[in-house]
Amino acid sequence: MKVATRKRKPAEEGVPVLDRELDDLPQELRWREWMGRIEAVLFASASSIGREDLARVVGQGASVEMLIEDIQAELTGRPYELVQVAGGWMFRTRTQFADAIKVAADLGEQSLAFTEMEMGVLCAIAYHQPIDRAGLADIFGKEVSRDLLARLRCKDLIASGPRSPRPGAPHTFVTTETFLVTFDLQSLRDLPELEFGDTKDPTTY
Repeated sequence: MKVATRKRKPAEEGVPVLDRELDDLPQELRWREWMGRIEAVLFASASSIGREDLARVVGQGASVEMLIEDIQAELTGRPYELVQVAGGWMFRTRTQFADAIKVAADLGEQSLAFTEMEMGVLCAIAYHQPIDRAGLADIFGKEVSRDLLARLRCKDLIASGPRSPRPGAPHTFVTTETFLVTFDLQSLRDLPELEFGDTKDPTTY
């Protein structure tokens, strides 16, 4: 009598074979292993990881959302938490420990500190994207320097968007996923609503 066996799909070149289903483990241990895999993947990443990528390390019958909830429950009382941001999840230090981290690691002097003008331009791009330099000049009443825009691009907070319909088809600017992560936004829809008249003074955001 032939015994039916489940055929494995050939592994992609360079990708290790991973037993996602873990059929040989009891249900409770299987669930704990899936939790550990998701936690490990998130811990190893400096950016948010989406559901589709996380689902690649667990079985088909596993709910990524439920696994995330169980991990979050176990982190209660810890100085870090698992949060949803930019369409995925990532680990973040809890806000009440921010001052301690800055004192110990001198993180307050890192390159993500902004001048008032940089923050104003970044907010203008966030609310009016895609927008070109001429559009920014209309908002601020003066030309925005290329150096300032280059600094925001170097911090991976803005990127090139579609060409503007203006003569010469100049490049426009849009915000990036790093922008969402930096400001704890799930999407641009989470930007605070502007009061009437605020659009002419982005430095007040």
